[in-house]
This record gives sequence, structure tokens and C-alpha cells, in this order.
Amino acid sequence: MGPVGSWVVRAGAGFGRACVGAVVCLLVPGVWAAAVGLGVWCGAEHPWSWIGPAVIVCVGTVGLARPVCRTVRSLVARWTGTGIPDGYRQPGPVTQLSTGYWWNGFSYERSRRDAVMDQRMRLWWSDPATWRDLRFVLVAPVTAGVVAALPPAAVTAGGLGLGQAAAVPRPVGGLALVLAVAVAPYAWRAVEKVAVRFLRPSPAMVLAERVDELTAQRADATVAQAAEIRRIERDLHDGAQARLVALGLALATAEALMDRDPRQAKALMREARAGATASLTELRELIRGISPPVLSERGLVDAVRALALDVPLDVAVSAAGPLRLDPPIESAVYFGIAELLTNAVKHAGASRARVSLVRDDTGLVVEVEDDGRGGADARPGGGLAGLRRRLAVFDGTLGITSPAGGPTRVRMAVPCE
Repeated sequence: MGPVGSWVVRAGAGFGRACVGAVVCLLVPGVWAAAVGLGVWCGAEHPWSWIGPAVIVCVGTVGLARPVCRTVRSLVARWTGTGIPDGYRQPGPVTQLSTGYWWNGFSYERSRRDAVMDQRMRLWWSDPATWRDLRFVLVAPVTAGVVAALPPAAVTAGGLGLGQAAAVPRPVGGLALVLAVAVAPYAWRAVEKVAVRFLRPSPAMVLAERVDELTAQRADATVAQAAEIRRIERDLHDGAQARLVALGLALATAEALMDRDPRQAKALMREARAGATASLTELRELIRGISPPVLSERGLVDAVRALALDVPLDVAVSAAGPLRLDPPIESAVYFGIAELLTNAVKHAGASRARVSLVRDDTGLVVEVEDDGRGGADARPGGGLAGLRRRLAVFDGTLGITSPAGGPTRVRMAVPCE
């Protein structure tokens, strides 16, 4: 495609984006204009006739603010790949107390419906993002909306001018069409500039969101630590401790039989030795579940390769050289890979898997891919959701791509120096 063809494609795509951006940015002023027209049509001699249009202006502005802002963010992300976080406060759980009332984090209500409605209203009113969205729908029409409306307005003016029989409007119409073609590839970019400037969360909102995130991570870490302690206690009580008690009883019995029945005493001693060996094996397995020795001795890459040998899959492990990270990060990544490979065996029915570990300027990136049936997602309370929470403690992220029929590709990214 030559330069002319490329310009035509850019102009056509830019014209379409400019039209969409103009419609979205000028939607609220359109509601205002319709309300004013309704007031004029009802008659200006009656002062009360303007109450309805005023209500339409207020309700329309407030009701359209958040949908317009969400649409703008979606368009900017689709057109430019620039993601703009919304920063909206998320509602907390609504729980029923023993008294029968419902608690929504703000007040007690008699029914769940009333509690949810009250929570939504309070969140909407107290959320700084609400007032940021209202500011955007007031600023966008006179900035991005006007600029994005230039190409369609110029095309309209050009069509009207060329349709006139007089000599003067025709050159003006031709100039309008030239202007539309010239600005079409660039006019829509004003939507991105204004959206990035006015729709980004403020530092106070980012800080509040970070505090909420860290609070949730602390709660998850506390719960996970308590669960891990209970698991260790249960394994020790049901496994090694029971075997050691049996070992003590066997030794006491052998001591009592040593003089009367040496043969039976020797048999008990042999059973006690076998019990001691089994107890030692269980203790080693328990220690390996807490922190694999190969992980602390030889590093993450060798630990993952040793793990791949124990998994009933054809696992290929690739890494860009040895990787030594902080022990908590290595442990989280190791057990994350172990859980993903276990899921590939138990749930995906996979036969092959691939593990890739890469260290770049931002941190560690781990990709685990299998040829299973797909359909994996981070359901609340599931293993993948728990893995995402564990990585979030280190500001890590978990990305899942798992279409129906496979393959499943999971990407873990953990920032580290």
C-alpha cells in the first residue's frame, strides 16, 4: 500500500473515531439542548414549565456521567492501548446479623434490598470518582468534543456548500471537505488527551485504593498463615506424632519382653525401626511442603526442574540462566508453578506443559502453558484466586488465557530488583 492509500485508510479510520468520540463527548450537552427545547416548546410564559427540563438536565447529567466515562475509557483502550484505571470504590459485603438486620458497612437495614440500595447511594455520594466523572462530562464537550466534531462538521458543511447552485458556497464547501480530510486522522486524538488528563485517579484516590488493597492482602496473609499453621499441626498430630507414640509403646513392650521372649522383642524392635524410618520420611515430606530443600540450596530454576520430574506430565522448563531472588518471592513462585501444574493434571487433562522463567528489567515473568481442555478462570475461593492473592502481596499479577478447548496459558509477573 502506497502513501496515498495509507493516508486514505488513516483518514477513514480517523473520521469514524472522530464521529464516535464526538457523539460520546457531546451526549450530555445533547440532553441539555433537548431539555431546553422541551422548555421552549412547553411555553416560556409559565415559570413552572421549566421545572421539568431542569430536572431532566440534572438527572441526565448525573445518570450519564459514569456510563460516558466508562465508554471513553473503553474507546481509548481499544484505539490506543492506553488503560485508564477507573478508581471506583468497590462495595463491601452485605451481611445479615443474628438480630435479623442487614449491615452494609454504613448502616443497619431491615432487608438485604434496602441494605444494598443504601450502600450504593452512600458509595456513589462519597466516592471521589463520582465528582471526577461529573467534571469530565462538563469539560469534555468544550475540549475533546469540539475537536472531534470538526471532521463530521466539515463534511456536513462541504456537502451543503457543494449542493448550492451559487458560485460562492461551492469553493467554501470544497475547502471544508479538504479540511475534513486533513484533520480526520488527528481530531479523535483529543479524546485520548482529555481522558488521560481528567479521568486518571487522583493521588489521593490511588493512595486510598492502595491502602484498601494492602488491608485485604494483610487479611489474606493472616488467614493463609493460620491455615498453614493448622495444616502443619494436623500433619504432625496425625502422622509423625502418632507414629512416635506407637514407637514408644513398641520399645516399652520390647523392653518388657527382652528377658522372657527375646524373639518377640526382636520383632518388635524391627517394627519400631520401620516406624522410625516412616516417621522420618513423613517429617521430610512435611519440611519439603513448607520449603523444599532444593529451593533453598540450588535456587528457583533447579527446584522447578526437580518439580517437573515428579509431575506425571511431559514438562519442558526453560530459563534464561540461574535466577536467585528473595526467599519469599522464590517460595511464592515455586508453589504457584506447582499449583498450576497440578491443575493441568487434575482438571485440564493435559499431556504436555511448558514452564518459562525470564528475568527482565521489571522483574520475574513466569509463563505456564498446557495443552489441556481449557476453561480455567479465577473463581472466588478457587486455587487461581488464592494464587492471585499470594502474588499480590509482592505487587505481582496473574494473567489467565484459557479458551474452551485450550490451550491454557498463565502468566505470573512479580516485580523485583
